[in-house]
Amino acid sequence: MTTKKKRSAHTDNDSWVVIAPDSALDTGRSEEGDPSFIKLKNPATGSSSLYLFGCGDVCVYEVKAFSEDFRSWFIGQTVQRDGRLLYVTPIDPLFLLLPYISSTATEGKFQPAKQMIMDEDYPGCTRLLHCKQGLDSLHHVADEKEVDCLKFHRYNQEKTLEWLKKKVQRTVLTLKKSNISVGGGVKSSMFVRVKHEDATEEDYLRYAHGLISEYISEDLSKALLKHLQLPEISSPKETEPPSKKRKLSDKPVEAGEDYTKFNSADFARKPPKKMTAAQKSLAKVDKTGMKSLSAFFSPKVKQEKN
Repeated sequence: MTTKKKRSAHTDNDSWVVIAPDSALDTGRSEEGDPSFIKLKNPATGSSSLYLFGCGDVCVYEVKAFSEDFRSWFIGQTVQRDGRLLYVTPIDPLFLLLPYISSTATEGKFQPAKQMIMDEDYPGCTRLLHCKQGLDSLHHVADEKEVDCLKFHRYNQEKTLEWLKKKVQRTVLTLKKSNISVGGGVKSSMFVRVKHEDATEEDYLRYAHGLISEYISEDLSKALLKHLQLPEISSPKETEPPSKKRKLSDKPVEAGEDYTKFNSADFARKPPKKMTAAQKSLAKVDKTGMKSLSAFFSPKVKQEKN
């Protein structure tokens, strides 16, 4: 008698399908260290996120994943069960350094960057100290003092908001140049795009603010909103029909999100239709002792013999 061979559980999670720029995976300078994935604290949420450090830690890239249930990859003659598709894009390392710099604001004293960039939960954060782009940009978010060829920094909120404001303004220019549709229609749950000429300057600023807010804390995002002098978004009127109410969001849609959830408000249970006269009369009939129609099709229970 033959038995079916059981498949062993696949536990290899070291392989992924990645879309990345050539610069991120350049291994031509192996003496400076190969590219590697490192878990760091997300500057917006504080949770763990995956980042890619290029050769020699010169550049840092953020990693986002598009994931669906029951998805896998056929690679050559093998099956990769981890069906996620990872996107690797450059990120300004100053966004990753900012939470550590701002956390020392209460101390109010100048400190070396090496003393501020420490985290027991994410020891890999020290690799940010090797990133020249990030260290050279610290003056955008902190006051700087040099003593005996050593640089010391102290967090400056006003400088940070000005730096973020410039980020928003450059993002607005890119949106306009790329002819990206913005405005209330894009931020609605229905994803209805508005015409390019219908978007106002406030629409662009608010949309760009939402994109930048993906890389900063919620408190800093609110402070930036005030710094940009953007008015608060008024909530939908209570008299507006539920089907026409739209949830506004300044956050860009990430590939890993479930798109079906954005329109959940439109799938609310509808009230029952009015009954006809025949249905009303049938409802008044005494159904005591009557079997339901499904009872005639259910399997009969066999009675045990004594």
